[in-house]
Amino acid sequence: MSAEAEAPTIPLLTPYKMAIFNLSHRIVLAPLGRLRSYNHFAQPHAILYYSQRTSKGGFMIAEATGVSDTAQGYPNTPGIWTKEHVEAWKPIVDAVHAKGGIFFLQIVHNGRVSSSDFQPNGQAPISSTSNPIRPDSNIFDGADVHFTPPRRNAIEAGFDGVEVHGAHGYLIDQFLKDGANDRTDKYGGSLENRCRFALEIVEAIVEEIGAERVGIRLSLFTDYEDCEDSDPEALGIYMAKALNKYGIAYCHMVEPKLTHIGDSKSLLPMRKAFNGTFIVAGGYDREKGNKAIAENHTDLVAYGKLFLANPDLPRRFELNAPLNKYNRKTFYTPDPVIGYTDYPFLETNA
Repeated sequence: MSAEAEAPTIPLLTPYKMAIFNLSHRIVLAPLGRLRSYNHFAQPHAILYYSQRTSKGGFMIAEATGVSDTAQGYPNTPGIWTKEHVEAWKPIVDAVHAKGGIFFLQIVHNGRVSSSDFQPNGQAPISSTSNPIRPDSNIFDGADVHFTPPRRNAIEAGFDGVEVHGAHGYLIDQFLKDGANDRTDKYGGSLENRCRFALEIVEAIVEEIGAERVGIRLSLFTDYEDCEDSDPEALGIYMAKALNKYGIAYCHMVEPKLTHIGDSKSLLPMRKAFNGTFIVAGGYDREKGNKAIAENHTDLVAYGKLFLANPDLPRRFELNAPLNKYNRKTFYTPDPVIGYTDYPFLETNA
């Protein structure tokens, strides 16, 4: 028997079928905002950034992209609501596909995580509440509205599917969590009412592009942007079960705080409640990712900071090679190269 045949199986590097997509491994590029899409248009330098991190059969989720002119809350984040936005994304998607990658676009509406500076005509940002985020919250720098997802724009740009951003205190999360949603109509109060908005968005997109091309990201246990829930586990289980109705490709959840997999605040109850592909994110390294998959706590693991700093992360995990250290100071700088496409590859994989 050859040495290669005798090598132990690395769970993260085993193939997996997600809906209609055949993945060669279980390492996912998490959606990472990089604030380098000038004037809210995806830029040519993103071609290199995403293609560097593409592997044949690898699954990647593009950074949060605004669905309308009211969706933005940060400078230099991309949009997808006009034909010109679609055209800007096309060469980036083409580059990923040319290397055999599977590419979803995360779509977002920031809701109250914004200011009048980013809104058309300087109007107030929209939300589930008229209460602003507390001044001490982690905001970068409420009116009512009917939110219409972009539906086909991402598909017209060539993406294989979309991930609905229902996490991190943005608009959908503002509806989901009782700490931010103070509505008294059918979109507020009970679990069913608070989840209605998110599920209606999922349903609309599924009807437009097919369930196999739709995922959602949720962060039930977090309190990002002054947005938290009094019973996150109940909320997570309710959403997981409700999403089963639509047969979507995956549910992507952020860990509350990764200490011991399977602890009392783990995502395991949601994993068990959801019928489709389950993706976890938050604090995973090679060892913890392999353990989570080996013990069936998840199907795929999304990596953010490690993938940002290691464009060849699957290869490094395969070889158990040293990792580049990420530089937080360059996460959100507007430079098209520094801290973006200049992280080195392994010499054996240059």
